[in-house]
Amino acid sequence: MSRPNGLAEAQRISTGGRDIGFAAGIIFILSVLFLPLPPMIVDLGLSFSIALSVLILMVALWIQKPLEFSAFPTILLIATMLRLSLNIATTRLILTEGSHGTQAAGAVIGGFANIVMGGDFVIGLVVFAILLTVNFLVITKGATRIAEVGARFTLDAVPGKQMAIDADLNAGIIDEQEARRRRSELEEESAFFGAMDGASKFVRGDAIAGLIITAVNVVGGIVIGVVRYDMQPSAAADVFVKLSVGDGLVSQIPALIVSLAAGLLVAKGRTEGAAEVAVFEQLGGYPRALWVAAALMGLVALAPGLPFLPFAILGGGMAYIAYTVPRQRAAVIEEEKQRKIEAEREEALKTKGSVTDALEVPEIEVCFGPHIANEMLKEKNELSQRVAKMRRKFAMEYGFVVPDIRLTDNLALPAKTYEIRIHGTIVAAQELRIGDVLVIIGDTDAPTVPGDEVREPAFGMKALWVPQSYAKEVKREGFTPVDNQSVLLTHLSEVIRNNLAQLLSYKDMRKLFDRQAPEYKRLLDEITPSHISYSGIQAVLKLLLAERISIRNLHLILEAIAEIAPHARRAEQVVEHVRLRMSQQICGEMSQGSVLNILRLGGRWDLAFHQALKRGPDGEIMEFDIDPRLIEEFGQDAAKVIRGWMDKGEKFVLVTAPEARPYVRMVIERLFPSLPVLSNSEVARGIELRTLGTIAK
Repeated sequence: MSRPNGLAEAQRISTGGRDIGFAAGIIFILSVLFLPLPPMIVDLGLSFSIALSVLILMVALWIQKPLEFSAFPTILLIATMLRLSLNIATTRLILTEGSHGTQAAGAVIGGFANIVMGGDFVIGLVVFAILLTVNFLVITKGATRIAEVGARFTLDAVPGKQMAIDADLNAGIIDEQEARRRRSELEEESAFFGAMDGASKFVRGDAIAGLIITAVNVVGGIVIGVVRYDMQPSAAADVFVKLSVGDGLVSQIPALIVSLAAGLLVAKGRTEGAAEVAVFEQLGGYPRALWVAAALMGLVALAPGLPFLPFAILGGGMAYIAYTVPRQRAAVIEEEKQRKIEAEREEALKTKGSVTDALEVPEIEVCFGPHIANEMLKEKNELSQRVAKMRRKFAMEYGFVVPDIRLTDNLALPAKTYEIRIHGTIVAAQELRIGDVLVIIGDTDAPTVPGDEVREPAFGMKALWVPQSYAKEVKREGFTPVDNQSVLLTHLSEVIRNNLAQLLSYKDMRKLFDRQAPEYKRLLDEITPSHISYSGIQAVLKLLLAERISIRNLHLILEAIAEIAPHARRAEQVVEHVRLRMSQQICGEMSQGSVLNILRLGGRWDLAFHQALKRGPDGEIMEFDIDPRLIEEFGQDAAKVIRGWMDKGEKFVLVTAPEARPYVRMVIERLFPSLPVLSNSEVARGIELRTLGTIAK
């Protein structure tokens, strides 16, 4: 049988019942409002109030950021209630026992009255008025204003910070766990500054209450002394003014210290667990603050006229905690370190001799031969940064984060060769020449410098390897020399584009769905699995990426899938419908200033592909049956025309009939993987067509 409050119970046990003690302390503060206390207990309470305020100030001085002391609003409320309850207790003692002398309300109040006033209550009134003015008009007012401005600006900045976190997550700069941590910290920060805005009103109200209580004590004490105890007005004024001002000083000094701490804190939040956990952990988490507070309590205990025992006990307690806490934490850290080492040792023993690691294959890997590895990997930081930028660009362009790209060396490769592998399979290999630059020629005349003619690896365009020493001369002739790193990254970028479908895993797709708005999650629930499975949707997305169609507008894709899924089962049919719905995006990405350059099939090939489509009784296309010799001949005709326009540097698409488009694409992609193939119905409204030519006649 499980216990519903197991976590809370475990926390209570682990803290040694501190939650019970904390609750008892709060109840004691409330009880002081109604129950009379003996002077000894009042002295101890006043001493504790002073010690607590000093400790709060020390912690506020040593924290690195405000969220490290996010329990401050809670502590401030508790400290304020403690001072007010002690004010009421001392007021009760002053009005009931004041006729017995200046020690009637306890030794702390009497000691402060004698030390500060020097036997003259007028001096005490002046000092009290100054302290109240400094606290109320300077520190409290300034801290309140800072808290208001800080809360307003923090809350105003939340949407922008949230968008920045989402942008970093979408770009692949951070993972989901880091995004959750940042969002949690952002929520805690806004909650903290909002709470500080309200908590600053406690400090202001405490100062006003101190003034009112002191005035009531003075007037009420004199009236009671004269009327009830038959004292002379001058004697009553002397006694009760001294007691009231001493009480006000004992209250205003801690209030002044806490106000200063509040001002320091808001000028420079994060609370976890129950309030008592945050208070005890954060107040006891700074041994240096405890040492300073303990030393100050020792000095106060030795001051003449003040009670030794309360301050000595508090100082000794703080010194003991400051001494033991670091050692306890060091022991916990050491124990955790040993436990981690032991766990790692056990894990190593379990996996020793295992072939599991050998089965892990990087999704994208670039392997360098020995010669170029020395050149490329010595600048690995720069290369890694450019690879990271490329991944961010892919995320923005195609709507999902491509996997990490591993850069390794391989002594088995030819010295100047690199290989690009996808899921462990070699998909491209090329030679780089250290000390040379690559000059793209295309269909223009070659530069008048010595060089070796090759095909550029990414797009297959004519190029020359030229020695680095001729780079300036090449530039003067109007060509742009390309360094080895740029050649590699351009080639890698094209290889990734050609293999986007393989790189979209099921896990990546589910992450994309998790980031969708709730309405689209409900749409997914409606269509899966009754009309289409998640793997079916993945197949649709893969088919789109295979033709370099971005899936960044995933919500539009889901809407299109929901329209056709009840009527079509094959992923190819669903994709053709999705492409129609996304025609504006497709044409927009492939056009140049609303002008789309196109190549068309000649009449012969239009007819050939149309006749190759075999239909069933219901008119649906059942198969594509064409003579292999025609496929070969079409490939030759297409290559001749397409290569000519590519060498001219033109950006264009191939346009064909809607029903034949998938099959034309099937043939073309083996020759020109990057060439888009559109159907006539996919040309969006507002796009101007510019026909470059036709394939055959």
